[in-house]
Amino acid sequence: MCGIFAAWTNGPLPQSKVEAALASLYHRGPDGNGTWTSQDKLQTLGHTRLSIIGLNNGDQPMSSADSALHMVVNGEFYGYRAIRDDLRSKGYKFQTDSDSEIALHLFRRMGMSMMPYLRGEFAIVLADQRSGEMIGIRDRFGIKPLYYANINGEVFFASEIKALLALGVPASWDWTAAAAGLAHPNDETYFAGIKSVPPGCYVIARNGETQVQTYWDWELPTSEDLREDTRSEEEVTAQFREVLLNAVSERQVADVEVACYLSGGIDSCAVLGLAQKHMDRPIRAFTLTFEDALYNEADIAKAQAKMIGAEYNPIPITGRDLADSFSDAVWHSETAFFNGHAISKFLLSKNVRDAGVKVVFTGEGADEMLGGYPFFRVDAIRGNASLSEDQKAAIFDEIFAANPSSRAIMLPDASASPVAKMLEDRFGWISATMISSAGLAAGTEFYRDSLLESIGDKILFERALDRLPLGQRLHGRDTLNQSLYFGAKVTLPNMILNYLGDRMEMAHSIEGRVPFLDHHVAENAAHIPLDMKIKGIREKHVLREATKDVLIPEVYDRQKHPFMSAPAKDTNDPLIGFLRDSFASEAAKDQPIFDHRRIGDLIETLDDLPVDRKVGVEAALIRAACMIHMQDRFGMTQGG
Repeated sequence: MCGIFAAWTNGPLPQSKVEAALASLYHRGPDGNGTWTSQDKLQTLGHTRLSIIGLNNGDQPMSSADSALHMVVNGEFYGYRAIRDDLRSKGYKFQTDSDSEIALHLFRRMGMSMMPYLRGEFAIVLADQRSGEMIGIRDRFGIKPLYYANINGEVFFASEIKALLALGVPASWDWTAAAAGLAHPNDETYFAGIKSVPPGCYVIARNGETQVQTYWDWELPTSEDLREDTRSEEEVTAQFREVLLNAVSERQVADVEVACYLSGGIDSCAVLGLAQKHMDRPIRAFTLTFEDALYNEADIAKAQAKMIGAEYNPIPITGRDLADSFSDAVWHSETAFFNGHAISKFLLSKNVRDAGVKVVFTGEGADEMLGGYPFFRVDAIRGNASLSEDQKAAIFDEIFAANPSSRAIMLPDASASPVAKMLEDRFGWISATMISSAGLAAGTEFYRDSLLESIGDKILFERALDRLPLGQRLHGRDTLNQSLYFGAKVTLPNMILNYLGDRMEMAHSIEGRVPFLDHHVAENAAHIPLDMKIKGIREKHVLREATKDVLIPEVYDRQKHPFMSAPAKDTNDPLIGFLRDSFASEAAKDQPIFDHRRIGDLIETLDDLPVDRKVGVEAALIRAACMIHMQDRFGMTQGG
């Protein structure tokens, strides 16, 4: 993985800005950097390199032999060797051993028709001197970030927003996106005028204008398609196992060591198990541990590693650790999170890099592909016409018996808005997203009056839904598959793949590889019968069966436990002290989202709140602190 940026300006880009952009991306690529500038000095490409494949000769930017095409890539292309051999047979000459170079020659040969051949996690910017276009491309699910801005006809692309700021794009709040939390559209950021290239899309820049095009979308079968599926459970399981194993195997190709992030959940355990079966050495597995027994998965992870023959490495995290790294985690994520899990992932990556590792397997994406979260079980039950209301209520009691706070999130009281009520009644994940992001379902009492006035009676979540091709993608689909599509388009790129994925990994030059989001795996998962995604109250049934041979019984039988860091024990916790100091800072007064006095007063009542109320309030406290540190670290102006 690497850091990339591109600029198409009206005059020569000052060298000071080029150097500042490279410096802002150093953490993404500490092994080298390079730039390319067009003859007219108006186009610039920049690259910071994390060397994984082709260690000695994979420098970028890359250029075609006739200097008509220039490219920077962040990411990995799997199956590249076969593509390279085919291109060589057609007369294309390769200058490096890097997987990235196949994109240069494929584009030269096929243009954007090359996209079905690119498999992996990637962001690409191409400067095509023949067509006079600059094209920014993002992978199918948005595993790798790519941002862009069009400022007075000057177009900029970059792996991270901070590089755009270094190039001269102003840092200004987008109040509406920030207020929506995790529910903002996937092409928006908290920065006004700075957009994210949506997953499965590319942006064409030409003559000072930008246009977004879609090259891939997740296609889920209709209810009728599923009824016509005659495969046995054994056949479905075997096919899923085969495609997942292939995705894992492809991601073991590297010129450096590949390790694994390991929790007590089935996703990372399954990936580690499949990977270890084909390795002649123990894979190093790294696990976060917490003092709170409810959040500590060390014993399960250790047993799983031992059974499969991996090397277990625990990494303890305390409240003091979370407080000390909070601001840096915000700077790297460039957005707000609602739990210390983002900081925990930041610290995990730091420790793994200190251990000499550059590449890790991660388990993200399985929940969005196969219905792993509790709210997907809620949606599956709600959408099951064969169940009476009493039967549904009994199943909900069973699901939430061990975790009453989850019931409050997944099955909230009626919202004031009829539109929000309708959405929450149909999709459990909407309530969870709104509460966890302190959106309009919780936390609004902490917003500034001026922001509330500008929002009025808008349902901010509707903006995210309005950007999606819902009629085309959801018509005739079951409730569960509709919900999975929403999650893949909103929470996956806005949260899971951002501050729980790429940003916290690349903060310490760690490349995360995500087998569950291989598009072959995703396309297979889409067609898995619903009762093999969620069987009764058992989520990800097909994954359990497909990887049963590499799982310990505790993992095979365990229900989903979302990755969360332990909450503060009380108001004397170091993290609460950090939040208290944040709310008293000058930056707290300057940021335009939260009323720092209201939320500062609330922190003192945290110990006395009931569990269901505490969940939303603590999320709001952490989100507010994120906004404050964004204000401080990025020098944000008020925006609108």
